[in-house]
Amino acid sequence: MTEFKGIPVSSGSIFERDGVRTIKDGVKRRGDAQQGPRARKPQWLKARAPGGQGYRRVRGIVHDHQLSTVCEESHCPNLGECWSHGTATFMVLGSVCTRTCRFCSVDTGNPKGRLDAQDPEHCAESVQLMGLRYVVLTSVDRDDLPDGGAEHYARCIQAIKDANPETAVEALTPDFRGDEEAVRTVVESGLEVFAHNVEVVRRLSPRVRDPRAGYDQSLAVLRAAKRLRPEVLTKSSLMVGLGETDAEIFEAFDDLRQADVDIVTLGQYLQPTRNHLPVERFVSPDEFEALRQEGLRRGFREVVAGPLVRSSYRADRVLEGNNVGLPAAGPEAV
Repeated sequence: MTEFKGIPVSSGSIFERDGVRTIKDGVKRRGDAQQGPRARKPQWLKARAPGGQGYRRVRGIVHDHQLSTVCEESHCPNLGECWSHGTATFMVLGSVCTRTCRFCSVDTGNPKGRLDAQDPEHCAESVQLMGLRYVVLTSVDRDDLPDGGAEHYARCIQAIKDANPETAVEALTPDFRGDEEAVRTVVESGLEVFAHNVEVVRRLSPRVRDPRAGYDQSLAVLRAAKRLRPEVLTKSSLMVGLGETDAEIFEAFDDLRQADVDIVTLGQYLQPTRNHLPVERFVSPDEFEALRQEGLRRGFREVVAGPLVRSSYRADRVLEGNNVGLPAAGPEAV
């Protein structure tokens, strides 16, 4: 049970958020939801607890500027580490997603075209206050907007660049329903890295993702981004632990390389609530390393792989060529 403006809201229930009818944590409570305790997490899935001066500083900036972060909205296990090091991934386009993916804990509803006109200014000012040299912008899906929010994305990127010309920007975008003109709007806004996640292997995509998403649609978005601006790095992410096989992961690698994707990240799926899909298996750090090596062999510039790796995890270090500095024992040793 969590609270929204002082009112208790349980996961899977419907509540009003800024006048929008919203599902808490993205997926309605189901009768067939997994009951009882969830599978015990292995030792390597321990994450650093939030705390410290750096964490409090970033939290203050984020909350003072009323910024949404994927760190909080998606219950990211790396929030403590990233915020303690003065980094955050900002969510633009609001905190309510129009889609209902069965892996994601972001609230869902219909924002009815609402946008915060101050998003660009707040993002630019926060980057400046935090002294960031690399920033990741991501967002919910906004099927209620004609362009999926592409122009708003571009304004945020341009505002950051105007105020912080030395800061590199990565945009982790939705699929914009496959609209190439929307992709063009974002790609030509001045960013350095364009990211969009296929999320899971082809076979699992219809079961895991919202019906409006699609494995081939995501590949087309990534392919278009590279074609429109070949010098921009492209990036995608896969979750494991949902029932995929290694052969299916390798097939996804090949599909992403054929779309000319430069970087891929691999991380363990963790069930956010009992209303979401259960974990089928926990993948060990050694298995992640083997998957990483196979991805590198297939030609990616980098494959970031580990149990707690997420799309934007240590994004500023992705081209160091060392799995962003993760030790062989896994992220919990950092």
